[in-house]
Amino acid sequence: MTTSKILKYATKELMVSLLAMMALLLVPRSYAATPGITGTSFNLTAQPSFLSQPDGQLIYSWGYGCSDGYTAKFLPSAIASATCPGMQVPGPTLIVTQGQTITVTLTNHLPAAAGNTSILFPGFIVTATGGVTGLLAQEAAPGATVTYTFVASTPGTHTYYSGTQSDLQVEMGLYGAIVVIPSTVPAACTSGIHTSNAAAQRTHHESDFRLAAAAYNHAGACYDREYLFQFSEIDLQIHRQAEEQVLAKTGCTAGAPECNLNVATEPYFPDYFLVNGRSMPDLMDPNYANEYPHQPYNGNPHLHPGELVLLRIVGQGHWQHPFHEHGNHVRILARDGNLILSQTDPNSLAGPLLFTTTTTPGLAMDGIYYWTGKGLNWDAYGHHAAYTDINGVAHAAQDPGCTPDANGYNTAGSASSANNYFEWCQDHNKPLQTTPVGDVGAGGPATLPDPNILANGAWYGGSPYLGPEATVRAVGSTGSTPPSGTVGNSPTGEAGFAFMWHSHNEREITTNNIFPGGMMMMMLVDSREFVIDESN
Repeated sequence: MTTSKILKYATKELMVSLLAMMALLLVPRSYAATPGITGTSFNLTAQPSFLSQPDGQLIYSWGYGCSDGYTAKFLPSAIASATCPGMQVPGPTLIVTQGQTITVTLTNHLPAAAGNTSILFPGFIVTATGGVTGLLAQEAAPGATVTYTFVASTPGTHTYYSGTQSDLQVEMGLYGAIVVIPSTVPAACTSGIHTSNAAAQRTHHESDFRLAAAAYNHAGACYDREYLFQFSEIDLQIHRQAEEQVLAKTGCTAGAPECNLNVATEPYFPDYFLVNGRSMPDLMDPNYANEYPHQPYNGNPHLHPGELVLLRIVGQGHWQHPFHEHGNHVRILARDGNLILSQTDPNSLAGPLLFTTTTTPGLAMDGIYYWTGKGLNWDAYGHHAAYTDINGVAHAAQDPGCTPDANGYNTAGSASSANNYFEWCQDHNKPLQTTPVGDVGAGGPATLPDPNILANGAWYGGSPYLGPEATVRAVGSTGSTPPSGTVGNSPTGEAGFAFMWHSHNEREITTNNIFPGGMMMMMLVDSREFVIDESN
């Protein structure tokens, strides 16, 4: 291991240890979206390279990428740093529109000993030209090409992966996702609360990074923000066997009896657990980060209260992964592009409300997640009426108002321009503390400990309040709650709630058996004035 790798790993070990100490923490600026390439004709290649892991390992892998000479068109267009290398894991996310005829040309640049390769497109009727006939799909021999054509008939999130010796080739990294945008968008997605959410976004100079206003042509499929998560794993022994055999057979003639791999794929015992090709903490770095040239996509959800967040979830590996999204359940809209509708009312969605979105190999699903703060039983924004504290000091009111809409949230009238847009009005002005330390009134359901005793250091983000204004107001005789003025917690910067999203299989939140790592990320909730910039 090089000195730079050792230092990088040591730094990450320290950082992730701090992050894992509690589920509420402050993390840096967030980057995420559903990035990919778009069009109707894609020229892809399959070839080898190495994947970086947080423990310093560079793991020999195979992946799909963009062929030489192919000019990719990227979405979202606001992500200026987008790239499509010749090999990446997962493969390029293909973003297409329902009803389009899609052509994918695959060139096999895998080592000769790896043999043929191919792509399966589950859920679509595919015709193929060129190549040779394989067990499940038309295949490209080493150095050759095959072309697949299909109509993007159903919207939603879909998977694609190798149909040749799948136990080895999918494990090695030959998989990716297809996002099919619906051909029409329901009128409900451009009215009501969605109009208010869009107005709030514009007021605070925030860009829209959605691929569409709805995942399907159904009023229940409208959304305000979206993320794609592809779950997979790596058995290091399989990858090492493949690398050693490929090296031993360098220069052999493809198809010759001695020119083939004999890699044992069972028993299967993965060491690395990936979300979008990365493990925690790497997955919290930006999309297209230079330090991960073959792992361009991250996993870093970020939202404002009340936003409907579309989660596109794909199981790409061998195992099921019970992934838990803290803060709320996920309402499943569809599986493999098929809306889950009520048997008695075909206009109503009937997908389950899931505590964990368990990913099944080869299965894609779409679901809606949101967080509002409803029912916390205190004012999460730190508002209060005029009062006199326990030291006899009078405090002026900090009350921007909260006008409830029909559902009880602050979205009515001109509320979209307010910092407390989507506040749950029933808790407005309701104090948190029984014996206040900060600048809030007495009588609440809890007593906060002295912040200097509770925690120390830049990584603590345990503020019970949303937004920098609330953090500045929460100042008492012993300092602020949480401690402010540090690099990690500037009193005028981001102050949000962080929820850990992670696998409920404890081994899957490790990296090569070292905790924390693997399938773990932080979901940040910030008040409306904080701009979520997903442009990298």
